[in-house]
Formats: sequence, C-alpha cells, structure tokens
Amino acid sequence: MRTLAILPIKSFAEAKRRLETELAPGRRRALAEAMFSDVLVALRRSPLDGILVVSADHAAQRIAGGHGAEVLDDDQSGHNPAAARGIRYARESGFERALLVPGDCPLLGSNDVDRLLARDAQGVTIVPDRHRTGTNALLLTPPDSIEPGFGPGSCARHVETARAGGIKAEVLNVPSLALDVDTPDDLRALEAALADTHGGAAHTRGMLRQLSRSR
Repeated sequence: MRTLAILPIKSFAEAKRRLETELAPGRRRALAEAMFSDVLVALRRSPLDGILVVSADHAAQRIAGGHGAEVLDDDQSGHNPAAARGIRYARESGFERALLVPGDCPLLGSNDVDRLLARDAQGVTIVPDRHRTGTNALLLTPPDSIEPGFGPGSCARHVETARAGGIKAEVLNVPSLALDVDTPDDLRALEAALADTHGGAAHTRGMLRQLSRSR
C-alpha cells in the first residue's frame, strides 16, 4: 500500500515559543531544526513510498531536500491547513495512505514506523501524545479519511470525527511518538529519556549537549 509521510512544519523562527523561559530564540530555532532532522532520519529508514514536508520556512525546505523529501510550499495559514494541503497532494499523487507526523518527536524510531505501516487497517489510526489528549500522528487510509484537527483535545476529536463519518477509528500507543517537545516539562522529559538510552536522535542529542554547555 503506497504510503506518504506528511510533516507540516511552521517557521523555525516562530517555533517553540513556550520554551522561551528556557531558551533564547536562536537556541529554540536550533533545537527545532535538530528535532526535525531526527524525525526525517527515522522516516527515511522506514519502508515509506515518499516523504512530504509542507513548510514556508527555507531552512526546513533545505533540510527536507537534504534528506530526500519532497517539499510543498505553505501559505503559513496554520498547522491544520498545511496538513490538509499535504493530504490533497497525497490523493492527487496516487498514494493510498498518509502518515501525518510532527517534526518535534525526535525519539521516533524507524521500528515503530515499520509497525504502523505493517497494519492493514482501513480508516484512522490515532497516536496520542504522552498525556493522551493531543495527537502526535495520524495514519489515514485512504489519505482523506478525515480532515485533521490537531491541537488541544485532538485525540478525542479525531475519534469523534471519524466515527461521525462512519469511519473506523483506533487509538494506538506508540512509545517513540508519545513525547513531542513544546513546554519546559517536555524538554526535561526529553533530556531524561535521552539520558536513559544510547543511540538515536543524534542531531537532538548533539544540540542539547551544546545548549547545556552554554547555559
């Protein structure tokens, strides 16, 4: 089943504003770029048929191209419109599934992506965040099964949207997609998780070491 991974990426200059008490703007940007790079590395190691980055940020576009991803320019109208543009691209390009993933889950493992893709289920698979309220990934079969509605409370919202349309919906925990980094608590949880493991998230590990030395 031909599957396209879709990453809607906002401007790195505007990213991670909730970390402003921890990191200066330049450091937040550097961390966002590092996490995005690690997500792309994991996706490239998975049996996907394509990776699409939807972004107006030139750095994001450059990084995406360096990892062999397609790039779709964004009008910066928001995360959900960018995701919807990616879904339209998937349908128009003949993809049978779409995997929407964020650019700030650097712990993402290619093995977890493999397990997701091995599923033969139709409809919607929703991967919640560690609080089980937000959505950190959507696997849509076909790509336009539902219109994505990321944001607070989106896990339950995606389930309700699917069921209202008569579409099968399943919530599936994927450990390496549970932690996205938006808040100081998230950042500390990421640092603790990396300290307990070896390998993976090389860009993020290196950037956090640099940030730690300069604090």
